[in-house]
Amino acid sequence: MTAQLTFVQKTGERIADVFDDLARLRIAVFRDYPYLYEGSVEYEKGYLQTYLQSGHSFLFAVYDGNTMIGATTCIPLKDETAEIRKPFEDAEFDAGAICYFGESILLPAYRGLGLGHRFFDEREAHARSLGGVKTCCFCSVDRGENHPLKPAGYRSNDAFWLKRGYRQEPALQSIMEWPDLGESVSTPKTMIFWTKPLNK
Repeated sequence: MTAQLTFVQKTGERIADVFDDLARLRIAVFRDYPYLYEGSVEYEKGYLQTYLQSGHSFLFAVYDGNTMIGATTCIPLKDETAEIRKPFEDAEFDAGAICYFGESILLPAYRGLGLGHRFFDEREAHARSLGGVKTCCFCSVDRGENHPLKPAGYRSNDAFWLKRGYRQEPALQSIMEWPDLGESVSTPKTMIFWTKPLNK
């Protein structure tokens, strides 16, 4: 399987070149728990604009033939939206010294091949290339322990993130909104940040 895979890197407005592929992949992967995202192209278009407007945003994608099967993004925190910046600004962090990691998404059939580690490697390398970045961060949705749609035997990514050197920061939280599966109206979700010092 891995011999068929090809890798693509895009920065800034060039991310628009693969927008349709990225939107389809995000909608497919984020339908699963814990995001339960009722995706729409309209929502995706709004989401993508932040990345197109930053000259230092980054996308690393994996293709099997003509199909995008995995992708990950990052962007300087100072170029992110207000709801992402706010918890760091409120805590008096220097947003110019932080790189925010967006999605890290992979179709189930391609998991276990080391691509999750590759995604972090690529984003951390890009963060280093920006100069002045001292911290990497990302956020994950908090669905609580007893969500009715939590699958039996569900395993979070916490152990993987800890292994990569990231630590959860409960004091750094944000609110994001999207429609859950079967819904047409966006509702607020609590997002908790994870951070890691960026070693040179």
